[in-house]
Amino acid sequence: MQSTHTTTPAPAGVKSLSWLDDLLLLGIMAVLAACGLIYEYLLSHYAGRILGALEAAIYTMIGLMIVSMGVGAFAARKIRCAFTGFAMLELCVALCGALAILITAAVIGFGQQLPIIIASTIGLPPDQLPQGGFIGTLQKLSEYLPYAWGVLLGLMIGMEIPLIARVRQSLCDEHLLHNAGTIYGADYIGAGVGAAIWVLFMLALDIQLAAALTASFNLLAGFLFIWRFWPKIRFNRLLLVGHLIATGILLVLAIHGPKWDQAFNNLLYKDKVVYAKATRFQQLTFTERLRGNHLPPVYSLYINGRLQFSSQDEHIYHAFLVHPTLAASARHDKVLIIGGGDGLGLRQVLEWQPKQVTLMDLDADLVRLFKERDPEMPQRLADALLKLNGDAFNDERVELLIDDAFNGADKLIRRGEKFDAIIVDLPDPSHPDLNKLYSDLFYRKLKELLSSDGAISVQSTSPYHAAKAFISVGKTLEAAGFTVEQYHHNVPSFGEWGWSIGTLRGQDARQRLSNMTHLPVDDPWLTPGLIRAAFEFPKNYYEHADQVKVNDIGSMHLYHYHQRAWSEDENLTLD
Repeated sequence: MQSTHTTTPAPAGVKSLSWLDDLLLLGIMAVLAACGLIYEYLLSHYAGRILGALEAAIYTMIGLMIVSMGVGAFAARKIRCAFTGFAMLELCVALCGALAILITAAVIGFGQQLPIIIASTIGLPPDQLPQGGFIGTLQKLSEYLPYAWGVLLGLMIGMEIPLIARVRQSLCDEHLLHNAGTIYGADYIGAGVGAAIWVLFMLALDIQLAAALTASFNLLAGFLFIWRFWPKIRFNRLLLVGHLIATGILLVLAIHGPKWDQAFNNLLYKDKVVYAKATRFQQLTFTERLRGNHLPPVYSLYINGRLQFSSQDEHIYHAFLVHPTLAASARHDKVLIIGGGDGLGLRQVLEWQPKQVTLMDLDADLVRLFKERDPEMPQRLADALLKLNGDAFNDERVELLIDDAFNGADKLIRRGEKFDAIIVDLPDPSHPDLNKLYSDLFYRKLKELLSSDGAISVQSTSPYHAAKAFISVGKTLEAAGFTVEQYHHNVPSFGEWGWSIGTLRGQDARQRLSNMTHLPVDDPWLTPGLIRAAFEFPKNYYEHADQVKVNDIGSMHLYHYHQRAWSEDENLTLD
């Protein structure tokens, strides 16, 4: 049926909003919404790398920015000229968004270098660097600087919608129906596009380059606005010059910003940073310490600022992770490694001459650095990494799976796989995404994959610094149906470190290893005596173990134990 509704034309002499202006304003609003969401992700992502709790940082940043945007929306009423205010606003957002991360990195780097500068100035020995007081306060506050930028950007982003609404209304003599609804529609759609751009494109970019690219769209919106509404903008020439200067700044930041940002980040490490790479999932940093006397350099890997291994003593950690487990297993033909993307645990497993080893890790870029020579990496480092893991990834017995372990375990179960031993070499449960990989549900999945006479080992953080977290890992493994023993040893780079080992049938792992007189493999550190001693703990260590909770899926118990235990030990200056 034909509609009888008609649009009443505007009376003669009454100014109406042209479709071209409206399309431009709504397009600008959508672009700015995308930029605003990307700024939230950029700042929260960076804050997570500094504070070590990515999810908590994301939730905090988004909450702060939403509140700040609300305050900014109220503050926009104080801006007299919407046209001038909007053009000035986009210039400020572009500069703050582009510079926030670089300035934050510079402040944090300066805070960590300040004790060294003071000590060298007044002649203090290296082991008596000034700490605490003003210096400690500066270092602690600098970690939260991304939140300050989030509040500032949130205030300005919150002003954008009210100002655009006022601009739309001022271009029309009549009251605009659905003005707010139309603008919010463009805003929501733009935010969705921004989220897609972040996930599909910007997440893999250097964070400073991503910030500069995002800011360039704010600047482009400002240019278009000034061009279209030139007569209505006060100080239009001055604002145009400001936009041109900002364009030059953004070009410099896009070209040199990533290098400067990395240089500031490198100040956090005591050893020389020789290579850094941002993957889709984490920030990788390799350091080098020259020792002289014809000794090989010491190479260390940090992931998101946390030490993963030092070439000086990683063999101790990986020997204790792998050899007791395989020695306690009835067979060694098929072995599964969860995590361990550096291939160092894999190197130890291959010494047992298995027929097949399946290694599952989430980060393909990390694995690639330890599998083949990266042309961007210094040749000496690339050679050292391949030598360190014995070129294990290129062994024909190795099956490499790039997948999230929680879902990847289900795929192995569907394949009907069974393994003689399972090695779980994951980072500490320092944020919720990792917490699920230490849950009872995940361990039940691994139980389905383990042969009944096999053994499983799980790296279980420090029994000294994080006793409740350590005990919780063991209790959670036990709740999944394993008979569990725990053991520990000193790894110089980490301090006292611990592992949990589980079996399904027959004797527990400690009993199986108690009568071992020699290791089937030749290890330069490990002996049967050291293995037996590793199962001994202080007299009252497990006295209050009944108060430690099992890490049920979704409970976050282990995550909270870990965070509380390590909060006082966190230090951005890394050895």
